[in-house]
Amino acid sequence: MEFGQYLGFLAFLTILTIGFWLMMFLVSFVFYWLGGATLELIKEKRNNRNKE
Repeated sequence: MEFGQYLGFLAFLTILTIGFWLMMFLVSFVFYWLGGATLELIKEKRNNRNKE
């Protein structure tokens, strides 16, 4: 393996790793957002039911 191929392989691994962690961050953010929205909806329905 030549030095240029080695650098290309390292660049590929770096980009792949950054993409993986970015995807994990975005997916966890979406789950956090949906979970918070669901809890707020449940609280709102519970308050409306208690007021009646």
